[in-house]
Amino acid sequence: MSLEQVSTNAMFGGKQLKLKHRSSILNCDMIFSVYLPPQADSVNVPVIYWLSGLTCTDDNFVQKAGAQQFAAEAGVAIVCPDTSPRGEDVPDDPEGAYDFGLGAGFYVNASQPPWATHYHMYDYVTKELPDVLAGSDLPLDTNNCSIMGHSMGGHGALTIALKNPGTYKAVSAFAPICSPINCPWGEKALGNYIGDDKSAWEEYDTCALIAKAQEKLHILVDQGQDDDFLRGQLKPVMLQQACHEAEHPLTLRFHAGYDHSYFFMASYIEDHINHHAAALWG
Repeated sequence: MSLEQVSTNAMFGGKQLKLKHRSSILNCDMIFSVYLPPQADSVNVPVIYWLSGLTCTDDNFVQKAGAQQFAAEAGVAIVCPDTSPRGEDVPDDPEGAYDFGLGAGFYVNASQPPWATHYHMYDYVTKELPDVLAGSDLPLDTNNCSIMGHSMGGHGALTIALKNPGTYKAVSAFAPICSPINCPWGEKALGNYIGDDKSAWEEYDTCALIAKAQEKLHILVDQGQDDDFLRGQLKPVMLQQACHEAEHPLTLRFHAGYDHSYFFMASYIEDHINHHAAALWG
């Protein structure tokens, strides 16, 4: 698979790369970012996938989270895909809303027209992007990986880890959408991408997947108590209850005064990088 280097910047002894390739799964060109720590100069390093939230691209986390410093110390790479397919022929929300279409792929495989032609972010994150990385000359140990994300990306990270036992060494999330089948964002996205059969939605719902998880991978979640979306969209108490009933290991931390922004994530990203590094290097 041919990768085009869009940009490279030295950072904390490593490199922040922006790369471009043609996606056969999404039927469009895709851009993603990779941080390579200084250890990558001598060994293939483990990979943490970061999935961003609504309206984001690969840039938001790279520029705002401050993760590279801690990734450099831990010797792990961070791979940041985009949040949806992109291009002139890729359909968007008919009303231009932020919570659906471009920037809002929800990490699912769409089955309904017109979305099914391009919107297969689940397969892109779990299949195509890892294959692209493994086939490249990047110094990555793609078989040793973990996954984390924020909001819509937190939903993506949790559901992907739960649906692929044995693939990821660790999983964590900031302010994830814990049960998209029970919130307006999720109902809109799943209804349009997947259709009216709500039983099919459960395949992309963390709380539903917890009950039948084949692997009890410890979940770390941080949530701001001043998050405007806490009760209406995110519903971490539902995740807490699902994990309790299934005896699934969960560390759920609430933080007074913190909101939904990258200011919150930057405050606790070191904990998450260390959580993943311990599993990846352990």
